[in-house]
Amino acid sequence: MKMLLPSPLISAVLFVAWLMMNASLSAGHLLLAALFAVAIPIALKPLRGERARVRRPGVVIALGLVVLRDIVVSSIEVAWRVLGPASRIRPGFVWVPLAIRDPHGISALAGIITMTPGTLSADLSEDRGHLLVHALDLGDAQALVASIKSRYEAPLIEIFESEES
Repeated sequence: MKMLLPSPLISAVLFVAWLMMNASLSAGHLLLAALFAVAIPIALKPLRGERARVRRPGVVIALGLVVLRDIVVSSIEVAWRVLGPASRIRPGFVWVPLAIRDPHGISALAGIITMTPGTLSADLSEDRGHLLVHALDLGDAQALVASIKSRYEAPLIEIFESEES
């Protein structure tokens, strides 16, 4: 079964998406949906990377709440800075040293930073040891680095690299 459906969730989504896009449950569309649901994941399997292993699912929820709060607070801060005098904006770049090594964790960290208004992940060093972050207001670079490491990187290390408890 695993050879026929290497990614059952993706197959299910493709099947349903095909039927919804065509708004038809005719035999022909059911057959095409099934064909695509089986063939596309098989054809794309060599392009899939290593699957992420979430080791602490409870931490995912806590991190999600932290990120949601930070997005709301940052949105207000960015609006205040952008709508006020230009002197409120002190943009800059800072390299954040990374303790996390899991590629999924690094990707999640970069995504979280980019989703948070006022910051943007700009580059990852070749050795994956540093992430370049652009901040709209880089008043205290060390405080920004410390905040990223404690609020986002530490939970991501628990999620992707910690052993099962």
